[in-house]
Amino acid sequence: MNQIKWTLNAMPKSDDRYLPLMSKANVDRARAFFKTFPQYAVTPLARLDNMAGRLGLGGLFVKDESHRFGLNAFKVLGGAFAMARYIAEQTNQAIEAMTYDYLTGEQLRQDFGQATFFTATDGNHGRGVAWAAKQLGQRAVVHMPKGSAKVRFDNIAREGAKVTIEDMNYDDCVRLAAKEAANTEHGVVMQDTAWEGYELIPSWIMQGYGCMAQEAAGQLAGRPTHVFLQAGVGCMASAVVGYYVNLYPEDPPKFVIIEAESAACLYLGACQRDGTPAIVDGDMPTIMAGLACGEPNLLGWDILRNHADAFLACPDWVSARGMRLLAAPMKGDPAVISGESGAVGMGVIDAVMTDPAYGELKEALGLGADSRVLLFSTEGDTDPENYRRIVWGGAYPTPGE
Repeated sequence: MNQIKWTLNAMPKSDDRYLPLMSKANVDRARAFFKTFPQYAVTPLARLDNMAGRLGLGGLFVKDESHRFGLNAFKVLGGAFAMARYIAEQTNQAIEAMTYDYLTGEQLRQDFGQATFFTATDGNHGRGVAWAAKQLGQRAVVHMPKGSAKVRFDNIAREGAKVTIEDMNYDDCVRLAAKEAANTEHGVVMQDTAWEGYELIPSWIMQGYGCMAQEAAGQLAGRPTHVFLQAGVGCMASAVVGYYVNLYPEDPPKFVIIEAESAACLYLGACQRDGTPAIVDGDMPTIMAGLACGEPNLLGWDILRNHADAFLACPDWVSARGMRLLAAPMKGDPAVISGESGAVGMGVIDAVMTDPAYGELKEALGLGADSRVLLFSTEGDTDPENYRRIVWGGAYPTPGE
């Protein structure tokens, strides 16, 4: 079939205990932290007015995270803020004291010393953790799953981290990082997924990610009606959902959660309809390396089961089409360089609005001329060679073309 699979959210609600994590006050604290960084700047929000007209939408907006801290992806928002929160707790200080000047100065060495932050990554999260550790004079150890691109390995290594590509999938790399941290003096797991007993640091990472949603809210004139969010473990997606539900409690947008078909643990969990999470094991071949995660963040899963409207599992052609549409948009619209894990939302909205096969989903979501759709391009061309192969060379063509 090679089509997008989808299901509407029919799961029972939980007590929603994790929604307050993404309150405006919590995200304000994360945003205030980043404003102390000389490298901080609000990333662009691309308005694709002509593309919106082509698709029959009232507006189409793309948050372009390829400009974040010069790292070509949004992930540093989570790792850097969580690192600061961890140091604040260890030194009995408030997060407000964790300014860039303090964290990069000699006083931090006296108050905190040096820790080693362990993480698993497809590339973007690890690069963000490595960058933050380098800025703060800390150590980082990064494990990447088999099949990881050498350019992503090199980008992490350039930040001074010890980095390896392991013969295992992402979720097993997470377990390896956790084991090594437990056996290392001053070792800390810095991971954006959460499991039983490991919830605090992931919650801080989510709050860091919330800065991206807060920026977009300030750049938009009014509330989006629909937000399309790609998900691996679901940390970023649930952070954005949680922030907007808190920001617009009486009338939140509709949320569409998108995964790579080979790693669609959230979609499969939603298909079970009982609220329990699902797990995908083994290899997860996909060009969307940042979404190749088979075990959901349990904090994020709880937010998504309560507030997401639909869950989608996408073949690779959907992402590839999104990359090409953003790179060469309608005349008059700005181009967005969006990588494999960043562009899948664009591919989805194009398919849903133009292919009659998804007419039922389009109707269920209420997408039409009054819809203002927000997408998050979470990475740029983090694998430049593959980016060109897809955008210039036409790899992973749309079926029927």
